[in-house]
Amino acid sequence: MSGSGPALPYGRHLIEDDDVAAVAAVLRSDALTTGPVVPAFEAALCERTGARFAVACGSATAGLHLASLALGLGPGDAVVVPSLTFLATANGPRHAGAEVVFADVDPDTGLLGPRELEEAMRRATGLRVRAVFPVHLNGQCADPAALQAAARAHGLHVVEDACHALGADYGDGNPVGGCRHADMAVFSFHPVKAVAMGEGGAVTANDPALAKRLARLRSHGMVRESEDFESAELGFAPEGGANPWYYEMHEPGFNYRASDIQCALGLSQLRKLDRFVARRRALADRYDALLAPLAPLVLPPARVAGCHPAWHLYAARIDFAAAKRSRARVMNELRARGVGSQVHYLPVHLQPYYRHRYGAPELPGARHYYERCLSLPLFPAMGDEDVDRVVGALRDALGA
Repeated sequence: MSGSGPALPYGRHLIEDDDVAAVAAVLRSDALTTGPVVPAFEAALCERTGARFAVACGSATAGLHLASLALGLGPGDAVVVPSLTFLATANGPRHAGAEVVFADVDPDTGLLGPRELEEAMRRATGLRVRAVFPVHLNGQCADPAALQAAARAHGLHVVEDACHALGADYGDGNPVGGCRHADMAVFSFHPVKAVAMGEGGAVTANDPALAKRLARLRSHGMVRESEDFESAELGFAPEGGANPWYYEMHEPGFNYRASDIQCALGLSQLRKLDRFVARRRALADRYDALLAPLAPLVLPPARVAGCHPAWHLYAARIDFAAAKRSRARVMNELRARGVGSQVHYLPVHLQPYYRHRYGAPELPGARHYYERCLSLPLFPAMGDEDVDRVVGALRDALGA
């Protein structure tokens, strides 16, 4: 049974009337950017995650770069990054000048854990490794407490790539992004993520020094706080007090700001996060139940104990060799039935830039996960009947 109906992409934003009204209100206001909505969004994100500070930025890629710079990463340093991720996780520290040590992942979950970190550190002999950037793939996280302990044993900072995991929690109810077991966490608000801003990102932290540096580097490196001025002659008026127009730049930064337009949409969407995440969880549960008869040819995502996932992606594990069908053929046949799918991800250590720079280390867990994964449609506007239709189409495409 293949089913029919409108095309189902693997992911889609859900914009409602109140989201449109929130953006329209900013468009009619006096500030389109660097206005009051940005700090309002940051405050709401802090309230949602439990972090002390949040710094909104133009994208998660910008956030990963800012986090790298805030830690002072640069030439001569190295960062451990799981290979099973999007390009940006590695590119962020690389843009800062640091080298990347690619780590393997669990072959079933795609996640970096303490064991994989230790193996990467053994291969990093002679490098000054200063940080690890674990990825909460698909909306799940491995054991952040155990990973932090392993990182601290090597003197490493921890920056969580939490782009898939807004709304997830772990352990005794620790929200992802609260930075209980990390120095910083980076979020994405791309349209297919749990909360959409068009493009947008944020970095959360609990250390005020890190937050201050993130905010400065986000906006050209400008310093406007009078207590930080280096030039008394230029910065202060003869009668005392800081000159109201004055700012300084102690180091060059970037224009990585998020606008009030973006943050108005993000703030409106953030109020719906619990509803969106609950729907994603319900859809994932339905997929699990309907795919069960197809085991072992098709397996659901491997669930991590102690994690309450947000399910950004539903990445089924498929034995394409046993089905005697290539993944490309299955994807094409799904598309012919109006069902979108995607592969998340080609291991980054196999990308030409990184392969030429570092060679191609053997990372069997990442390769095993990659060879089987296929992301099926998952977004809050889907109905139960859409899941039924996807599973029927997948059954047909696999000849099962």
